[in-house]
Amino acid sequence: MTTVVIIVAVVLVAALALLLVRSRGTGGRGLRHRFGPEYDRTVARHDGDTKAAEHELSERVKLHGSLTERPLRPEAREAYALRWAEVQEQFIDSPREAVVEADALLAQLAQDRGFPGADSFEEQTAALSVHHAEQVDGYRRVHTAVRGQGGTEEMRKALIESRALFDVLLADAPGETDRTDRNDRTDRHETKGSAAA
Repeated sequence: MTTVVIIVAVVLVAALALLLVRSRGTGGRGLRHRFGPEYDRTVARHDGDTKAAEHELSERVKLHGSLTERPLRPEAREAYALRWAEVQEQFIDSPREAVVEADALLAQLAQDRGFPGADSFEEQTAALSVHHAEQVDGYRRVHTAVRGQGGTEEMRKALIESRALFDVLLADAPGETDRTDRNDRTDRHETKGSAAA
């Protein structure tokens, strides 16, 4: 009987030790994996201090990790897609105005999806970085281009990079994709069909 108790105690201690090692060891790796390029950008902003960067990223996860994105109604999704197409067309004649519009459009779309409001760009991008770390830097580049004196090429690159965040924010919520895609296709066919008839 005492042998069984000793074995169970040893197994429990080993399991706790393993759990402790894993929780300590994966903090940085887990954050690096979750944030991708945002992790590297944050470390660079902290002059290579990974501990400070990981603390900041952990705080972002605590503050914004439980945020649930609100789905967009199909008509709102269509309106955003139309506005983005207009921004791209506007870029040809008025690059600066197009970038200003893209910045405002991304801010509003993020807010409509449930992220903090556009009145605090830093808080909004912090929340976006928790959920869309791979795409958030394009939004930062557009925001910087609006405030900077960059040339047309810099604005073009910023607009192209920000499209990734626009696309992911515009995407359907999980479980909604099939229904919305069918509705979108039907609407397009009805429009084309009625013009042809």
